[in-house]
Amino acid sequence: MKRIVLTLMGIIAFAGAACAQNYIVVDSEKIFKSIASYNEAIKTLDELAESYQKQVDDKFADVEKLYNNYMAQKSNLSDKSRQTIENAILSREEDAAKFQESLFGTDGTLMKKRIEMIQPIQNRVFKAIEEYAAANNYDLVLDTASNPTILFYSAAADHTDAIIALLK
Repeated sequence: MKRIVLTLMGIIAFAGAACAQNYIVVDSEKIFKSIASYNEAIKTLDELAESYQKQVDDKFADVEKLYNNYMAQKSNLSDKSRQTIENAILSREEDAAKFQESLFGTDGTLMKKRIEMIQPIQNRVFKAIEEYAAANNYDLVLDTASNPTILFYSAAADHTDAIIALLK
């Protein structure tokens, strides 16, 4: 009876150890940074974001200038003039906020450009990872770049360089 139990425990332990080896670890950030077109796209997007931010800052600076002029002249204006100028300032501020949202919002120009430029590269990388895993019979791929809870992994489990070589 003891032999049967020990044999079964050994088989279960061996099967568990064999199944545990069907995973790899990759660093998607390192993979993306190894692709020249990705780095160029990120640089272009950063420059575009900086340009857009300057445009937004200019619009808000205009609103602030209008407000400061209004505050300087407020005591000399009639109630009707004050109300008209206050409405104009609020309207300009609202327009500036809408402009900012149109550029930086979730459906904004910058997000659309990011999807247009980055998504094809991401698809290529993810497809390469999937093909590599399928070709080498791996059941699970862990990404160390996007999973901060991985505390340790063996260098033998890291196949980032193999994926980079596959992409080149």
